[in-house]
Amino acid sequence: MDLLRRPPLPTFRSALHEPRTAVVIGRWLGAALLTCFLTGLLSHLLQQPPGWLRDHLPSRPVDGYRVTQGLHVISGIAAIPLLGAKLWTVYPKLFEWPPVRSVPHALERLSIAVLVGSMLLELFTGLLNTLQWYPWPFPFRQTHFWLAWLAVGGLLLHIAAKAPLIAAHWRRVRPGLAQRRSFLTAVTVSVGVVTLTTAGQSVPWLRTLDLFAPRRPDIGPQGLPVNRTAAQAGTTTAPADWQLRVDGPRPLRFSLAELSQLPQFSADLPIACVEGWSAGARWTGVRVRDLLDLAGAPAGAGLRVTSLEADGPYRVMEMPSSYAHDPLTLLALRVNGEVLDPDHGYPARIIAPNRPGVLQTKWVTRIEVI
Repeated sequence: MDLLRRPPLPTFRSALHEPRTAVVIGRWLGAALLTCFLTGLLSHLLQQPPGWLRDHLPSRPVDGYRVTQGLHVISGIAAIPLLGAKLWTVYPKLFEWPPVRSVPHALERLSIAVLVGSMLLELFTGLLNTLQWYPWPFPFRQTHFWLAWLAVGGLLLHIAAKAPLIAAHWRRVRPGLAQRRSFLTAVTVSVGVVTLTTAGQSVPWLRTLDLFAPRRPDIGPQGLPVNRTAAQAGTTTAPADWQLRVDGPRPLRFSLAELSQLPQFSADLPIACVEGWSAGARWTGVRVRDLLDLAGAPAGAGLRVTSLEADGPYRVMEMPSSYAHDPLTLLALRVNGEVLDPDHGYPARIIAPNRPGVLQTKWVTRIEVI
């Protein structure tokens, strides 16, 4: 058998399987992926900052995380149809013969396989994360983070390798313009429909079109969504003798009644979660910096917050000084004028500006000066 003989392969007659169409779609896809990568990197740094950055995280703008994480999920969802369109324009390349022409060609094809595989896995797992569905054995957040670097590295390498071809077709128009315009219009409409029907979970003025997003930000106890309920956390009923323990140079304990007698402040702050949804509310409670002052905390001190929940990756949360001393950071006792529902953290929860929702600790039992 002649291994070099060309096997019967499919033929592709569409004029759209050509470089100009691939370059146009690639520009849109690149913009979506770059936005998704940068906002995702910011989210990772806010959740798990390196030591040198920990004390320099900004608590303003108040809606910072709400905007960046909303953009992260919106751009990631928009990238799905764009990636599909991009792969459709170039997939006839899979049937080129011979499949490998040289060592550099083999390395190029291998790099493209890594790029496409990492992008598909990144977008697939990210989409399932918005649904809080994790049907895999590996940790999502760490895997998602490193896959992002792998995908972006592969993308930059691919752009470098294809730079001459991209430059040649960046503005060049070939025959078949009407067909290309129809295809690009269809892709644009698809991306627009996907975006408009999912972005309402983080963009308030698109909420009426929020048909397919996994969350409606106005549905839930007290008009706010919940990711982790009190039942899931094992804190359905707070102990009758619940007290807040504040550990510092002057250790303190407060009952709920005693906390209610302290000066109360209100702040309009959003809850913004990694899944992309966000919702604003008016929170009322004791300023955290006032609790730190009462406990004799030194200037610039941060804090460690412990929840009543039995376990979970965010049962203990550390808060840098920039957040702990922000006047908008509260130990909230009420939301929208009502005592906190158990699902929203009764008897007390943390609410701070420009923080991921997983760090807005619910069912607080202890605050420790660090």
